[in-house]
Amino acid sequence: MNVESFNLDHRAVKAPYIRVADRKTLPGGDVLVKYDLRFTQPNQEHLEMATIHSIEHSVAEKLRNHADYVLDFSPMGCQTGFYLMVHGERPDEEIHELVAAALTDVLELEEVPAANEVQCGWGASHSLTGAKDAARRFLAKKNEWSEVMA
Repeated sequence: MNVESFNLDHRAVKAPYIRVADRKTLPGGDVLVKYDLRFTQPNQEHLEMATIHSIEHSVAEKLRNHADYVLDFSPMGCQTGFYLMVHGERPDEEIHELVAAALTDVLELEEVPAANEVQCGWGASHSLTGAKDAARRFLAKKNEWSEVMA
C-alpha cells in the first residue's frame, strides 16, 4: 500500500518504540525523515483525545527548543502515537535524546502551551495530567525504544 504504516503488521510490534517510518529525498537533495513514536500497544490500548491534544501542543513546542531541524509533530488517528518529521538524516541516538528532552520538559509544565480559544481550535480539550502520565510511561521505557518488534 502507499501509506508506509499500512504495510506494518501492528500485531508484531512492541510499544513503546521509536522507528523510522519513512524517508524521502526531495528533488533539491534535502532529506525528510518521519519517525513513528508509538506510545501504546496497537489494538490493545490507546491515548485519550485530550491527552493526545496536550502532548501534541506540548511536545511540538518543546522539541523546537532543542533542535532547529524539527518540521512537524502530529498525532496518529489511531490514538496510539505520534509522527515526528525532521529535516536531514540523524543518528537514532540523537532523535531519542531529542524526544527524551522534550518529554522531560513536558513533565515540568504548569499548563499546556496555547491551550486557549485564541491559539487552538478546541482549547477546552486538554489534559496536562494525561500528557504528563503518558510522558512518564514513555520515558520509563527509554532503554527499549529501539526494540520495535515483539
